[in-house]
Amino acid sequence: MVRRRTPAVDRSPYLNHRSDAETLLAPDGSTVRELLHPARHAIERMSVAEAEVAPGERTRLHRHPVTEEVYHVLDGAGVLQLGNQRIAVVPGDIIRIAPNEPHRIEARSETPLRFLCICQPAYRDEDTEFLDSDTANEPGTQT
Repeated sequence: MVRRRTPAVDRSPYLNHRSDAETLLAPDGSTVRELLHPARHAIERMSVAEAEVAPGERTRLHRHPVTEEVYHVLDGAGVLQLGNQRIAVVPGDIIRIAPNEPHRIEARSETPLRFLCICQPAYRDEDTEFLDSDTANEPGTQT
């Protein structure tokens, strides 16, 4: 169990800590911690989330008509489908995903694939269009 230090002063609305972020199941199938989002934090035009995909799983194929995204891979390894390309991703990789670009990511390591997802404008479910069925993570589903 990770212990968090107690701040010496009141927390600023401009500061958040990973341990304070609620873990959610995202519509694309990943597990997400919203680290910074205008609905809850002192940020206006963008959002930052930590996403995780379990080993052997993948997110649903989707696109965001308005939002530009940046993925920064932290842990694990996988394959990102970006339009018609398939790109191997490892920790340290930073990938730009243009608005309207179909994409999904698959964890191909024995550990979860964990990455930061930075969105501008801030992420909204309404800006996500799914391009596949909702069976992306069912056993036997092919990439």
